[in-house]
Amino acid sequence: MLPIAIDAMGGDKAPSEIIAGALQASALGIPVLLVGPEGLQGIGDIPLIVASEVIEMDDDPAHGVRRKKDSTLVRAAEAVRDGKASAMISAGNTGATMASALLRMGRIKGVNRPAIATAIPVPGSTPTVLLDSGANAEVQPEWLVQFAQMGSVYANHRFGIDNPKVGLLSIGEEPGKGDTLRKETFPLLQAAPGINFIGNVEGRDMMSDMVDVVVTDGFTGNVVLKTLEGAMRTVIKALFAAFASDESYKPHADALMPALLPLYTSLDPETYGGALLLGVDGVCIISHGSTSAKAMVNAIKVAREMVQGGMVDEIRAAIARNA
Repeated sequence: MLPIAIDAMGGDKAPSEIIAGALQASALGIPVLLVGPEGLQGIGDIPLIVASEVIEMDDDPAHGVRRKKDSTLVRAAEAVRDGKASAMISAGNTGATMASALLRMGRIKGVNRPAIATAIPVPGSTPTVLLDSGANAEVQPEWLVQFAQMGSVYANHRFGIDNPKVGLLSIGEEPGKGDTLRKETFPLLQAAPGINFIGNVEGRDMMSDMVDVVVTDGFTGNVVLKTLEGAMRTVIKALFAAFASDESYKPHADALMPALLPLYTSLDPETYGGALLLGVDGVCIISHGSTSAKAMVNAIKVAREMVQGGMVDEIRAAIARNA
């Protein structure tokens, strides 16, 4: 397997945490390479693709990719395009990561727009795949059908779900509910071959086992994602604060910890490593801006699984079948 190209300078904790994650993955036998400035310290024997520029978090994505041609993001995407790497990962500027992958790696033939697929944790069950969670603020009904096709392939490869249940995010379960986009998309999903469409789903269904893949526009999807992240963070923080609010609670809290820690792990975004940009001609993982070494190792593991499982080829075949 070709190495996985990692943007060493992307994210709030770069480069130290990114390098630490890459070293841990390398120790596990996963081939990786880093993309960063010449003389990058602490990388051991990991190969380095030298890049002299960094697209910052506040840079305009498209302008940054066009102007900073020697940036770590652009060079990582080019490594995949040129057959030097099997996948790319960045915790940096999300828009620039998408633009780099799209402009350098290209789109899968027939894909209208790539979409960001994010795993939403579901305690006691497999995660729900939400897409689009931020790549396309405005979409067309035909795009949502492709999102369903790509999301189904991803759910199968990532979480082993056979014939994933696909839902259309709306404001009611009935077929006639929702805005014009939802109403026009519903019959297209019903008629699309190879999609196990179960109808409309609501926001409350995201963290349940009734649906495996939820499709929506990137504006709505990103709001849903950030709302769920904030809510889970608030609940967890309040729970631990309640445990610590009285010394008499400590023995009970200690007794509950063995049961609560696995739940905490399942809800922690770092467990999932990052989101996948589906529809580009290669594996591209967009990690959270606050990615730590733990999250980077998990992202690298996911990249390896998606490469070895041939996910991109399966998406290409699914799109071709329904062209």
